[in-house]
Amino acid sequence: MSATVIERVQGAAGAPRRWTLRLAMAGAVAAYPFWLLGYVYWHSLSAGLPGARHGPQDAYRHTLASAAVAYTLSPVAVDWVTAVMEFADDPGSRMDRHNNAIGASIGAAAESFAQIRPQVLERVRAGRIGATDAQQVSWMPPQQWGELPF
Repeated sequence: MSATVIERVQGAAGAPRRWTLRLAMAGAVAAYPFWLLGYVYWHSLSAGLPGARHGPQDAYRHTLASAAVAYTLSPVAVDWVTAVMEFADDPGSRMDRHNNAIGASIGAAAESFAQIRPQVLERVRAGRIGATDAQQVSWMPPQQWGELPF
């Protein structure tokens, strides 16, 4: 008689084999970016904000993504991703770094994940063109807005 799948996974001692735990961890790590992108794009595209590129919708997307990463991982993870993705010294990258920092502070201070999106949307609604205040979301003038490539 052959062993069941569960018996083969658990092994003789009944404990899960190391490879199953590693496989589960690898799956979770691989799924995280897809979950994050789906969550952020779904909410940013359905928020009703104009300016998908360099406008309020772009600011919302960056602030929300950074808040979600800070809450689920760490504000340090936001710093790492920002350093890799927004290294240029152009207005768009400066705006993104500014909004990522705001999002990281929202995510780090949140007591629950459900608080993040309303707080980010509130900050975006209180934002303005070229904001330099560390607590105010910023975006570029309407003539510099664009659409997403998809």
